[in-house]
Amino acid sequence: MKYSRVCLHSFGYELPPHVVTSADLEQQLSSVYKRLKLPEGRLELMSGIRSRRFWHPETQPSAGAILAGRKALIASGLTGSDIDFMVFTSVSRDMMEPATASFVHHGLGLGSRCQIFDISNACLGFLNGMLMLANMIELGQVRYGLIVASETAEDLVCSTIEKLQEDETLTRKSIKPAFASLTIGSGAVALIMGSKKMQDTGHRLIGGSWRANTRHNELCHGGQVGGEGTLMTTDSELLMEKGIETAGLCWQDFQKETGWQKKKIDRFFCHQVGQVHARKLFSSLELDPERNFETLEVLGNVGSVSAPITMAMGIEKEKLKQGQRGALLGIGSGINSIMLGIEW
Repeated sequence: MKYSRVCLHSFGYELPPHVVTSADLEQQLSSVYKRLKLPEGRLELMSGIRSRRFWHPETQPSAGAILAGRKALIASGLTGSDIDFMVFTSVSRDMMEPATASFVHHGLGLGSRCQIFDISNACLGFLNGMLMLANMIELGQVRYGLIVASETAEDLVCSTIEKLQEDETLTRKSIKPAFASLTIGSGAVALIMGSKKMQDTGHRLIGGSWRANTRHNELCHGGQVGGEGTLMTTDSELLMEKGIETAGLCWQDFQKETGWQKKKIDRFFCHQVGQVHARKLFSSLELDPERNFETLEVLGNVGSVSAPITMAMGIEKEKLKQGQRGALLGIGSGINSIMLGIEW
């Protein structure tokens, strides 16, 4: 898909107040580590994640989305009545019904003619939201739209730790599917996009590509498990292998759609799972890892928030400057891949 009328306006993001280190989590699992003879520091060594952020207890996803959305609105100079479309895109949500978007819409004071709903696609929801909004802008159906995401990792991480502490049958092999759950963090991000006709910001969405490889939808499953809280099981090694394979096909489509040569892309912003994943992805696609801006070490895997918040922080740190090209590279369980090209 190519776009000629879609501008990016402003990002907003919110970092939760509590910093939780990998060492903190390992301390809670000290009895498990001792019984299985696991070395201290294993979590950070294998993932590259030193810390992640957590919200205050009982914080709803909509609360973080409202904070990020408000910052994006202020930065854009727009008001709530200017927004024609708003979509909430996280894995986390306040409840099954109504849509979390309804709480965010009310909290931001958006207008009654603003179309709202939730979409969810594991770690790719935000990028799906960008594509959906871009299509509506390109067709002239929307002047300005807002994408928001807010992930709450607390229940997943705490439930995982409790489960591991209670499982007396645990082995070095059987603990592996739970490892990915300990890499998850919380955070919120928002982005306003609009029609070039309304306001040309100079920041353009050029195009994108996507691939689905759902033969491997069994590699990562998560959700509420009875009275045990939120739990997730992940075959990390095979998920990485099949995810990178899918990304390779998506990358070929991306180059054709945008007409961009890899050497002409100034900065990459990826969904972040771990250091090994990033190295193998860039090696497989033959991309320069020095052009990859990361927040993995301090934010962990923030689900649907990861890629866009990394881009927002990269722009803030002037890692992507005016006139440069940036690429959002996403891989999500399912398996799916989405890649978007942006001229900043």
